[in-house]
Amino acid sequence: MKKNLFEMGAKFDDNWSSDNKQKASKKNSLEIKEPSKHRLYFAKEKRRGKVVTIIKPFFLKDKELKALLKTLKAKLGSGGTIKENSIELQGEIKEKAKSILEKEGFRFKQ
Repeated sequence: MKKNLFEMGAKFDDNWSSDNKQKASKKNSLEIKEPSKHRLYFAKEKRRGKVVTIIKPFFLKDKELKALLKTLKAKLGSGGTIKENSIELQGEIKEKAKSILEKEGFRFKQ
């Protein structure tokens, strides 16, 4: 077992503990919303010289989000993935993706 070097001489009384001994559990309490209650926005990043369009935040169940990604990829002819309640699509396809999502009932920030 590794000894924590940052605890030298420290006293952890009264239920105090060091930060690096226990990892905080990730809370997955995601509030599920219907498409008309979403306020999505777009972000654009450049990765390895290529543009990635990011649409977030989605408040859907994993199964519904995967189905939405599959629909977007098929209609746009593009690759994509889901990361932390956001959809990342290959290419600069903001306008096409926005029109498809609006037909599905999603709303966007102005």
